[in-house]
Amino acid sequence: MEPEVSELVIKHSAQATKAVKPTATQMAGNKLALAIAEAALDKKALQIEIIDVRGKVDYADYVVVMSGRSDRQVGAIARGIEESMKERGVVCASVEGVSQGNWVLLDFGDVVVHIFHEDMRGYYDLESLWIDAARLDFDSPMF
Repeated sequence: MEPEVSELVIKHSAQATKAVKPTATQMAGNKLALAIAEAALDKKALQIEIIDVRGKVDYADYVVVMSGRSDRQVGAIARGIEESMKERGVVCASVEGVSQGNWVLLDFGDVVVHIFHEDMRGYYDLESLWIDAARLDFDSPMF
């Protein structure tokens, strides 16, 4: 049985950290994004960011961006995330880019995951698209 999450800490890029209480519908996306980040850490993913894009895009609530040091690690991170989520009963709707290993996209519905080879991440710089969006703090997993 999972403990209840009493509050989420949201980091704003230009503001001080503040705590907000999530609604019931936000909770599922929050927990999924955090679980994905935890699975990525298990595979040694680098520079993980969970970006709250609710109200900014219509295809997801959260975008999780991370890096791997090699094409093999990028693939391993993607497989690790998929396996971990499958164990939790969450199936990935779509996977793109695994064979190339430079950029893998995993679509979990409310959460879209981008796994970049560290050399490619700066080129695409997805984080700058949502520079004003809140970041979900996952330093202390809450599940």
